[in-house]
Amino acid sequence: METIGDITVEIGDDNVAVVQINRGPNNFFSLRMLFDLKSAFAHAADNGGRAILLCAEGKNFCAGADFSPDGGRNQADDPELAGRHIYDEAVDLFSCPIPVVAAVQGASVGGGLGLACMADFRVGGPSTRMTANFARLGFHQGFGLSVTLPNIVGKQMAQELLYTGRRIKGDVAGEIGLLDRYVEDDQIRSVAHTLAAEIAESAPLAVRSIKNTLRGHLPREIRAITDHELVEQNKLQQTSDWKEGVKAMSERRTPNFTAS
Repeated sequence: METIGDITVEIGDDNVAVVQINRGPNNFFSLRMLFDLKSAFAHAADNGGRAILLCAEGKNFCAGADFSPDGGRNQADDPELAGRHIYDEAVDLFSCPIPVVAAVQGASVGGGLGLACMADFRVGGPSTRMTANFARLGFHQGFGLSVTLPNIVGKQMAQELLYTGRRIKGDVAGEIGLLDRYVEDDQIRSVAHTLAAEIAESAPLAVRSIKNTLRGHLPREIRAITDHELVEQNKLQQTSDWKEGVKAMSERRTPNFTAS
């Protein structure tokens, strides 16, 4: 087993690389965590992994970005992260040459949904809750969801989810195609592993070639769209609605937006 920051990588005899995020119970992401996750993907691809099972310890797959004071693990003083932005790491994750199957238990919120949608496939269950809640915060979506969400569920459903910020349960996520497998909670990881192992049984060079054909355009598209998403996010962070959205969330109440 290889440990990279809060990420562990273990490549089994079935050539599945189990990449686990160990920031439970909520597995909030930071720049440091995404940088390490990118390194974990590279380690898996370079050391015999033919498919990746992306999973997380604890209650939730990923409840979004970590905005706590120490959430970045002192990233301001980390030379590896100098000049890097979270979306730089997001783009690099999409460049992983081998398929990724995400085991999505519990919450997958905001950027956490973006992380789930980075994967080639998603497996979830009754505990799964998925939401692109940006508009409920007075904010613009990020992590490339402007591209990935319509690709997965279609433009109309993506618009509905983004405009409303609605939280959907696992069964609904399965019905609209946001989950590729909907199973009992205690089977989420095992079914995700089985799918990854089935992929790993195919010819590895052929799978890489097929993935490049089907998804090789995504890093370029994600780079362009995250540049746009960041501009929109920076603008909206100057508004009263953003402040109200964040405050309402912390106070667990309905926000009172004023379009200002």
